[in-house]
Amino acid sequence: MIKTLWRLSREVVRYRNLYIIAILSTLALTGVNLAAPRVLSRMTGLVEQGVDEAALQTIWLLTFALVVLYLMRVLFRFLSNYLAHKAAWYLVGDLRTKTYDKLEHMHLGYFHDKQTGDLMSRVVNDTRDFELLYAHMIPETITNVVTFAGVLTVLLTINWKLALITCAPIPLILVSGIIFSKKVRPYFRISQKKMGELNGKLQDNLSGIHEIQSFGREEYETEKVNERNFEHIRAMLQALKISAVFHPSVEFISSLGTILVVAFGGYLAYLDGLKVEDIVAFLLYLGLFYAPVTGLANLLESLQQSMAGAERVLDILDAPFEIQDKPGASELKDVQGEITFDHVSFSYANGVPVLKDVSFCCPPGRMLALVGPTGVGKTTLTQLISRFYEPTDGRILIDGHDLKNVTMESLRRNISPVLQDTFLFNGTIAENIGYAMPEASMEEIEEAAKAANIHEDIMAMPDGYATQVGERGLRLSGGQKQRVAIARAILRRSPVIILDEATASVDVETERQIQKAIAGIAGQRTIIAIAHRLSTIRNADQILVIEDGHITERGNHEELVALGGSYARMNRIQTSNEAGIA
Repeated sequence: MIKTLWRLSREVVRYRNLYIIAILSTLALTGVNLAAPRVLSRMTGLVEQGVDEAALQTIWLLTFALVVLYLMRVLFRFLSNYLAHKAAWYLVGDLRTKTYDKLEHMHLGYFHDKQTGDLMSRVVNDTRDFELLYAHMIPETITNVVTFAGVLTVLLTINWKLALITCAPIPLILVSGIIFSKKVRPYFRISQKKMGELNGKLQDNLSGIHEIQSFGREEYETEKVNERNFEHIRAMLQALKISAVFHPSVEFISSLGTILVVAFGGYLAYLDGLKVEDIVAFLLYLGLFYAPVTGLANLLESLQQSMAGAERVLDILDAPFEIQDKPGASELKDVQGEITFDHVSFSYANGVPVLKDVSFCCPPGRMLALVGPTGVGKTTLTQLISRFYEPTDGRILIDGHDLKNVTMESLRRNISPVLQDTFLFNGTIAENIGYAMPEASMEEIEEAAKAANIHEDIMAMPDGYATQVGERGLRLSGGQKQRVAIARAILRRSPVIILDEATASVDVETERQIQKAIAGIAGQRTIIAIAHRLSTIRNADQILVIEDGHITERGNHEELVALGGSYARMNRIQTSNEAGIA
């Protein structure tokens, strides 16, 4: 816990001025709270001794002092509460942004075993617990500790014997607090983990609502959501059950202290003639004495909950970047687009080889096509070009520069992907085309759309380029989304374009339109294309057939057909299928 708090302190330092003022206000507030009972006990002593004119004047002065003290208490409480909350919420905002930014820069392999909903829960829900920690727990802890020390000092000056009796329950409270912390924290950790799983399930189901309704699985999925919902609730109730035992126990132990003080105070009054004003002062301070003790006990629950959330956030913030720029990495400039694989092999974390000793060179402005069965490493190969993964062995070069020696920002700036599962943001068509080049003018966006053969479709829509595409582009057809993605890639003017199954899920007419769009940029950009439909890549300058992670055949369309191997067989099957459909 101390290690976690120390790590978090590095995040708080930029708001130290707000915290310093809030803490000083907290200390001043504590001083006011300690002074007020002493003034009241003094007034009681004056009344007990008999009120004459001089005593009355003193009482009026003490009354004025109380009014000033209570006004100061209002001011210091405002400064303490508001400034602590202000710093804490700014910290929450910063941590949310920082956590998201860290996720945004993590390599793709990091997300393989993560649920999107769980990551969202960490960014939004778990970071919120920092507000509880820094706006409530830390200021209140300081207040409680200072109040406890101050009251104990005052009580010792009034009557040291009675003060020691007052402290008798403290060891019991501390021991019970340690036991409580060890028992309750795992349940809070489980509870927040289950909340992340619930968010993950909700995110999956809302994304797949079409499939759920299509297959009539509404009741099944509702039951699954209900199951995860109550797993979270059960974990939270386990923590609350322990809290429900702990807090009354602390109150009972504190009450025993009050009983001891009353009984022993009466005994001391009988033996030593303890003054009435001292007994009144003792009783007034007694509430202040046990309040911080019970307050610290209550804060333990919040601390455990905050620590559970903090650990989940720090898991992200402290996760290492497996792929990052080398010190002194150079900027890619004037890229022509030559792509070279030099004996490249690659395995994912499970150690199973995906690519094995792959070597090829694609000259600038040429089209290289990758074909082969599903799962042989074609998409992985293109992701290695963008450096989403690092090769296990070998080198990948662009214009003769090893990718490991150039900055990722400059590398990816020179590569534009068009993926099979096209992602469009919830915005207008113009915003989605211009996403890769925010400074692009409307004329440039329209030129890119024309080059991608999507301009006429857009102009036929009621709102034209201002048409809202909906979440993930649901208001557009598959072919329209693909051509919007191609327009986005064209607009960026990157020297390298990666087409990953750009025509896999469209009809024949749309495929022809996409082929025209690809033909329009062929010769101007280096194109790396993955295709199952061979008609898309017949005009490629070089075709690589990949099987079991190896390049088994290479050449252009005519050469590979003449070779009579795997490519020729795929071409024969697809040609006969197309003839049958015709």
